[in-house]
Order: sequence, then structure tokens, then C-alpha cells
Amino acid sequence: MGTNETINTTPLPQMGPEEMRGLAARLRARAQSVLLRHQPEQHRDLLTAASLIEQLANLSAEILASAAAIDRLSRLLEVAGGA
Repeated sequence: MGTNETINTTPLPQMGPEEMRGLAARLRARAQSVLLRHQPEQHRDLLTAASLIEQLANLSAEILASAAAIDRLSRLLEVAGGA
């Protein structure tokens, strides 16, 4: 029970930053719906989840951009004979 193994046999595809932002927008829209305006705790939870997902999307985009820049730099150094 104390292992990190999963029982899920089919891995789920990873979401990219744009897909995460879309999910955050949908959660925010649901929180703003008439139905949830009268349920402050669920309203707040959905807004918090949307904000956290947006932050994660931004971090993911930064990491991907940095990785691409590092890869380009590595390739340039190889071409220049420095790596």
C-alpha cells in the first residue's frame, strides 16, 4: 500500500498549457453560473481550482519555452564545436 505504483493500466495523455487554460476557463464559467452563485463554498472552490490550473499552465509554458531555448543553445554550441 505504501508504494507509488498506480493501478491505472492505460496512461492518460498529458495536457498542454493551452488545454489547461481551457479547463480553467470552463471551471471559472461554471463557478460564475447562476446555479453556483448561491453555493458560496463550491463557487470559491471552483474559482480557486481555476486559478491554480492557470498558474500550472503558465509554469508549464515557461518550462517548455526554457527547455526549447536550452535545446537550441546546445545545438548551437555543438555546431560551434564548444560542446
